Amino acid sequence: MEVSRIKLAYIAVMPAHGASNETIVGTSSDRRLSPDELVRYGRHLALPEFGLAGQQKLKGARVAIVGLGGLGSPAAMYLAAAGVGTIGLIDGDRIDLSNLQRQVLYGDGDVGQLKVDVAARRLSSMNPEVSVQGVPLRLDSSNALDVLQDFDVVLDGSDNFPTRYLVNDATVLLGIPSVHGSVLRFEGRVSVFGTPDGPCYRCLYPEPPPPGVVRDCQDAGVLGVLPGLVGVLQATEVIKIICNLGESLAGRLLIVDGLGLRFPTFRVSRNPGCPMCATRQIRALIDYEAFCSGMPPTQSFVTLTPSDLAPRLSTDAQLIDVREPWEWEICRLPGAQLVPLARLEAQISALDRDRETIVYCHKGVRSIDAALRLRAAGFTHVAHLEGGIDRWSVEVDANVTRY
Repeated sequence: MEVSRIKLAYIAVMPAHGASNETIVGTSSDRRLSPDELVRYGRHLALPEFGLAGQQKLKGARVAIVGLGGLGSPAAMYLAAAGVGTIGLIDGDRIDLSNLQRQVLYGDGDVGQLKVDVAARRLSSMNPEVSVQGVPLRLDSSNALDVLQDFDVVLDGSDNFPTRYLVNDATVLLGIPSVHGSVLRFEGRVSVFGTPDGPCYRCLYPEPPPPGVVRDCQDAGVLGVLPGLVGVLQATEVIKIICNLGESLAGRLLIVDGLGLRFPTFRVSRNPGCPMCATRQIRALIDYEAFCSGMPPTQSFVTLTPSDLAPRLSTDAQLIDVREPWEWEICRLPGAQLVPLARLEAQISALDRDRETIVYCHKGVRSIDAALRLRAAGFTHVAHLEGGIDRWSVEVDANVTRY
């Protein structure tokens, strides 16, 4: 697909409160409101800064939500309630019991169903005036441009670095803004990327962190209400972009400190050397899994699937569990020794460098970091369990508790 074929509609505006010049993406043509909609959106129409024109812009807008988890769930609900005309829901996952602590679109009876199907039904019942389009797939380099090209704004609710870089690059190539959100433990972050004069995600994070350095919510946890707060902030930014309201977060990064309930904001400038939004050296999407893996060209350790590992449990290999003690109490592999990743260097002298060493964690992320550290420390035969104990439970032993 040629990027030059994508129709771009930018409207230059002067942001409020003396901010620097920004150009905000426009929306598709306005649409007449029905009598019922005039009643439904009455509180919007009463806002002098918003009014009928703002509501018509929302009705004519097309917003894509990538990821229907903790961020995408509340964002989708508020965008549907606000009257965004078309909402695209992009997610290939099914609902898991562990999602319900924070993903407020779903309930117990929805476990096992596709997120896009349940979300589409829920949003349509909330506001039948909104067109909801479910896209039950995992966004990747082969489909991102085709999926996102017809939308005005993209709300990035993904929870991993490959998808965040993918959404950033795809939206910059397409010339549409993206509203970023992320959460971990008690902290959240929100910003707007990809406006004509503003920075992109690569300006803030030129390189992904090494594997295992930044833990995800599955391993590090997240306060259940925090994604709701961040997702609502993302939805607010989407509405502001569509309606040309106020000062957007383009060029700023908002930090949500959940414990201190503080909201510091930092300026983020476009990097003049950014290969994505400045020099435009990047002209096509890449393999983002490989980009974010941080692995050397020649991998220095062996990767084992659960079926590969099963016969080795009866050998003399030392099996190291690099999870946290609370995870160890939930489940463990037979014969394993607990050495949390944070204490690996301190306990490394107690391990045998000459024996085959196999490391595992919850999902196979921390174990990669552990394997690299062991190789650097002189361990000659190192392997890690791909997919961690969670994949082991699915493929080998269902009696191992999943969490």
